[in-house]
Amino acid sequence: MNMAQEILDNSAYPMVGGDGPYSYARNSNYQKESLDSAKKMMNELIDQHLHPENHLHSMNPFSNSFRVADFGCSAGPNTFHAVHNIIEAVENKYKSLRMEADMPEFHVFFNDHVNNDFNTLFRNLPATGRYFATGVPGSFYGRLLPRSTLHFAHCSTALHWLSKIPVEVTDKNSPAWNKGRIHYTGAAREVEDAYSTQFGKDFDLFLRARAQELVPGGLMMIVAVGFPDDVHICESSLGENFNVLGSCFLDMAKMGIITQEMVDSFNLHFYYPSPSELKTLIEVNGLFEIKKIEKLVSSIANKRVLLDVDACILHLRAVLGELIKEHFGEGVIDILLERHREKYIENPILSDERYIKEASYAVFLKRKIRVTSRRNSI
Repeated sequence: MNMAQEILDNSAYPMVGGDGPYSYARNSNYQKESLDSAKKMMNELIDQHLHPENHLHSMNPFSNSFRVADFGCSAGPNTFHAVHNIIEAVENKYKSLRMEADMPEFHVFFNDHVNNDFNTLFRNLPATGRYFATGVPGSFYGRLLPRSTLHFAHCSTALHWLSKIPVEVTDKNSPAWNKGRIHYTGAAREVEDAYSTQFGKDFDLFLRARAQELVPGGLMMIVAVGFPDDVHICESSLGENFNVLGSCFLDMAKMGIITQEMVDSFNLHFYYPSPSELKTLIEVNGLFEIKKIEKLVSSIANKRVLLDVDACILHLRAVLGELIKEHFGEGVIDILLERHREKYIENPILSDERYIKEASYAVFLKRKIRVTSRRNSI
């Protein structure tokens, strides 16, 4: 692991591990919904753009393996659904070409930060014998695999996690100092700009790393959480949720449970791009062809996946529990979430499906076979 990756890993906090009532594995329905919504599109695009006769054996004519990686896999079970969908689509492509005799073996790389709960991940690995599994610890904002290893890369509902909080946001002398807030929603324009700039840098690193790991012509599917071009996060229930969570921290500071300085130095690592931002950043990077960017149909409003108060609180604990514990210490999370639960019930915006404006966007990319720009040469 190189030094850049070590630095990124030091600022990373995993989802709550295990398979208990507070675990990510038990409280990641929203992420599962995004995978299900993207399945049909992914099947169609793999059928259109996968050409195994052209590049599957290009790196090693004696190897008959198709290599897939899921970046930001967490501890399951969603990563297993993603891998199943990818392998099924590739198998169907081979069958449609009447290449069953050449059907490859599948090798899957499961990636997440070094402190991810890989034990739970591999303990629950499906016993189908359908693929060989390998764990790859490290930040996906750096290289993780040898050049031209992968045929298909996948990353779902993970890229909104920044590699780090922008330095300006915690600098008291900066116009972007985010005093009294925990996120850019509702903050000064300089704060949001700092988050946006950091996301742009991170996303470029991600694309560069994947371009080196993919074979020429290799494919990648990204499912990114964001907002439509004409919607601002402060207009949404998600943005209001962050504001309410921040107010709970401020209440606890007034009560002396935590300090105001601890609140001022705490910021959430999330940035939610628009589809036009994603498109522009991919085009500027120049290493991939955009085959499709599409807003996925959400079933949240219909199934009320996150509108239930208890489900929302459990989801917050699963995602933010380790991050909050690291910054504020043991015992804070229980008090925080109880206050948040009370305010959730009192705030009509948080439970009104009309304010659920965030969306998942499926981005399907093909690694360019040749890159003419010297800046982007790989």
